[in-house]
Amino acid sequence: MAPPRNRRPGFSRRAQYGLFIGYVGAVGGALIGAVLLLLSTFNPPAFAAVRGVFAEITTPIASGFHWVRDGLGSIPAGIGSYFNVHGENARLKKKLADDALTVARAQTLEQENRRLRELVKLRDVTTDAIVAARLVNSSSSSTRRFATLNAGTWQGVKRGQPVRDPNGLIGQVIEASPNSARVLLLVDAESIVPVRRTRDGLPAIASGRGDGLIDIRSASVATMGFRPGDAFVTSGTGGVFSPNIPVARVIRTQGDIAVAQPAVNPDALDFALVQQTFLPEPTPTPTASPSPSGTAQPKAAP
Repeated sequence: MAPPRNRRPGFSRRAQYGLFIGYVGAVGGALIGAVLLLLSTFNPPAFAAVRGVFAEITTPIASGFHWVRDGLGSIPAGIGSYFNVHGENARLKKKLADDALTVARAQTLEQENRRLRELVKLRDVTTDAIVAARLVNSSSSSTRRFATLNAGTWQGVKRGQPVRDPNGLIGQVIEASPNSARVLLLVDAESIVPVRRTRDGLPAIASGRGDGLIDIRSASVATMGFRPGDAFVTSGTGGVFSPNIPVARVIRTQGDIAVAQPAVNPDALDFALVQQTFLPEPTPTPTASPSPSGTAQPKAAP
């Protein structure tokens, strides 16, 4: 069946107005096109002026649409960049943490190497060195202060030998087994070391307090005052510790007793040097064997 020839939009006012506006727009566009064509042909300057006016009107609108288009188009790229930057930031933070750990390890190794070099230098210049050994542990949380060396009697370590590092005295060996030794630290309450003051040679006694500090008491009859900053070294009295090993420095006074900071913090040490005692142990003299009659037989003359 053929469509009806009548194409009227019916009784809808909206459809009729739409159709009318379409016709008016088409006729208006055609008229404007014709006028512009005539202007461009017969009066080019006037056509250029009209074209400039339209350009001034449409340029901001076109720029705004261009900005909106670029903004909408950059949203996916911005989202991708955000996640990429976030991932890169996390990677850089991890790298910085790894680098900081590497630097800390390098600093620790450098400090350990420096102490070892100082210990080797001390061992080379002293004639009474027994062995350089590692301090395996120390009882820093206990009222008694001991440390363990990973060297023992098989390496020449004996009971009573002093233990030190290049900066000062650490303690004294009190027990020795084949491959380990127990050290009574200088700061232990049972530790007693004869010392002297460096500025005038005043004899004194250094005894541990058990809290990481040392008490200094004068060994002379006269009461001698102590001053903060007084340095004390071993005196050699008693024949155990060699003279002039740094022991402590006074930090405050309490009457006739001085509280001193030890020259060496055993909790911060890795290695220590075991030395021979200052004076060797006396060798026992052989006794003459008694004769059958109960009197000692004299030795035969050569």
